[in-house]
Amino acid sequence: MAFLRSLGFFALCYGFSASLVVASGIAVAIGRERLRSVVALWGNWHRWCLRSVLGIEIVREGELPEGPVLIAVKHESYFEAIDMPRLFRFPTVFAKRELFLIPGWGYSARVYGLIPVARDKGAKALREMIKTARQRVSEGRPLVIFPEGTRVEHGAKPALQSGFAGTYKLLGLPVVPIAVNSGPVYHRLIKRPGTITYRIGETIPAGLKRADIEDREHAAINALST
Repeated sequence: MAFLRSLGFFALCYGFSASLVVASGIAVAIGRERLRSVVALWGNWHRWCLRSVLGIEIVREGELPEGPVLIAVKHESYFEAIDMPRLFRFPTVFAKRELFLIPGWGYSARVYGLIPVARDKGAKALREMIKTARQRVSEGRPLVIFPEGTRVEHGAKPALQSGFAGTYKLLGLPVVPIAVNSGPVYHRLIKRPGTITYRIGETIPAGLKRADIEDREHAAINALST
């Protein structure tokens, strides 16, 4: 049954997503508001497929943050990356630079306001990234970062990427850590029914030393890693 559910999920979710990539290109020519509508539709469609096809429910523990904050999320699967525009209103997500090379999708992502992360491009790339992030903050948009840098297996608790503490320091924003346990049901070819939980941690103030912010963030995002 899980195999058949997964086949249905891939056919419905990704089949429709391909058409939305085309729609996003058209929306870019019309204006950012139209593009936001396309992205919102994508997030809602993904959630519907999770619930109705895969039998996956989404639970949220705690209140979502408001105002200019840096939201740092555990990264166990593609679920949380796809779900951010559904979870937050018009978020700006830090995403690895390679994703912006995807034809069609990459250009739409830039117009939407995602921020490319080029870890190997040195100080100049970092300054440009921070400049763009500050612009997004001035627009009232939440910033979302995956401090582990890439997807990790459920239960794994790797050290945070060094760029997280640097971004935190340069932006001067409080951090809201979010744990998520999507791995066991979503991070596999054959997906399983079950529950994905978001656990929103206590806000961490700006201005902490590197060791302090990394320790508190690491503990909070791994609250569901058991």
